[in-house]
Amino acid sequence: MTPLAPMPFPESSFALTLGLLMLAPLAIAGIALVNTGLGRSRSAMQSLLGSLVVISTAVIAFAIVGSAIASGTGGDHVFHLAGKMWNWAGAGPLFLNGLGAASARMQLAVLFELLSVALVVLIPWGSGADRVRLPAGAAVAAIMGAVAFPLVAHWTWGGGWLGQLDANFSTGAGFLDGGGAAAIHALGGVSGLAIVWIAGPRKGKFPREGLSTAMPGHNVVYVLLGCLIALVGWLAWNMAGSLLWLNAAPGQLVNTAVNTLLSAAAALVATFAVTRIRFGKPDASLCANGWLSGLVTSSACAGLVTPMDALFTGLVAGAMTPLLVELFELALSIDDPSGAIGVHGAAGLWGLVAAGIFAPRDGQFAAQLMGVSALLGLMLPLMYFAFWIVNHIFPFRVDSDGERLGMDLHELGGNAYPEFVVHRDESYR
Repeated sequence: MTPLAPMPFPESSFALTLGLLMLAPLAIAGIALVNTGLGRSRSAMQSLLGSLVVISTAVIAFAIVGSAIASGTGGDHVFHLAGKMWNWAGAGPLFLNGLGAASARMQLAVLFELLSVALVVLIPWGSGADRVRLPAGAAVAAIMGAVAFPLVAHWTWGGGWLGQLDANFSTGAGFLDGGGAAAIHALGGVSGLAIVWIAGPRKGKFPREGLSTAMPGHNVVYVLLGCLIALVGWLAWNMAGSLLWLNAAPGQLVNTAVNTLLSAAAALVATFAVTRIRFGKPDASLCANGWLSGLVTSSACAGLVTPMDALFTGLVAGAMTPLLVELFELALSIDDPSGAIGVHGAAGLWGLVAAGIFAPRDGQFAAQLMGVSALLGLMLPLMYFAFWIVNHIFPFRVDSDGERLGMDLHELGGNAYPEFVVHRDESYR
């Protein structure tokens, strides 16, 4: 399957897709607010400024180098193994040369990918909150924008080897990722996991093995508002992705929008119920993460399944969100302030599997499983190795004094809330 193969793309579809992509940045704004609210008050300004920094770095890196790797214009880099052709990277022009002369569909695809790379870099930035330095965040964003995201985008959207699974392995269908569950969310989740492993937990988070200190977000209002803002962007994002990557007709977009909303709503209800049963009262920040996990799941399957299927996939995503938080913290000692590893990584992978289960296409389940295996087996070790090298050039972790003072004062010379007194944590006494 070659998603960008010449197909009818009328002017009305061009205008509709462009309009949807103008709303899609609201998803980026929502995630930035969620990351900030779930962090500490003394790192709020660094978190939001850092969001702009990593976005800017990533989109520039993508425009200069990454767009050439992500392209699917023909003449791609291929190798032959076991009698099969493996298309692993594009060979388009650098610096977005020729964009103005490209087809309308190709121009929209580049815009979609630029927005996608802006979103994907926010995910590991949120995982490393309260301890990862701005220069390190920018270096990570450059790698993701120039190499990591473009590779996965080419494999899935640019006619790469995952999209050609039907030809190479007779699966009956190629890998499908209409809203970026693989290229954005699963990739962002495994990148966040690599960041957390390398940077380590915040001081005082794990006083003893098997114990975890609660470090609640400083502003849950930001978090909940971010969720509402993200919904608008996600609706537009999934519909635009369905038009571009699933070749959906405009008449099918209502179903995509309905599935997106149902998945988020079901996930929220499931998280609300699980946290109420577990803790006696619902947990607001976990419910927000549940809502986002439903949106992430919908990125994989909103354009492929029925409303009842979307409802079920959202319920599963929402139920597993608080359980994964406990697993990561208590069993694996993973300190992820934004919950991005579970929300984006695990929910994205689940959405890809669910798309294979419920999509009405023979062989789709096998194709989706192969895509999930590639993300875990190839991209996770690749990201860890790349970030390990970066950490030796631009150290991720702020020193203990900087963490005690807060990232705002240490890196920016001021506080986001100067009229309030920032108290010391017990762990620093």
